[in-house]
Amino acid sequence: MNTSIDISYYPLKVEFIPPIKNFIHRLHGYENLVVKTNGMSTQVFGEYFEVMKAITNEIHKSFELPHSVFILKIINADLNHVVKE
Repeated sequence: MNTSIDISYYPLKVEFIPPIKNFIHRLHGYENLVVKTNGMSTQVFGEYFEVMKAITNEIHKSFELPHSVFILKIINADLNHVVKE
């Protein structure tokens, strides 16, 4: 089953940009995932268990920084291939 996850990451510290960029960079290291970013969130697409394992690992690493907040939206479809009309 394929899945799509929309992630917003809020490191609650003055220097918030470097942790966000680091999180996104680490996600790009998973070759079986498609990762897209925009000004508001990051989208991750792929096989459900692979995506969830990657997200779990990378959120865990990000939690080394105190007070990190993640907002996730998960759908059981690959929205990366949805054609917009």
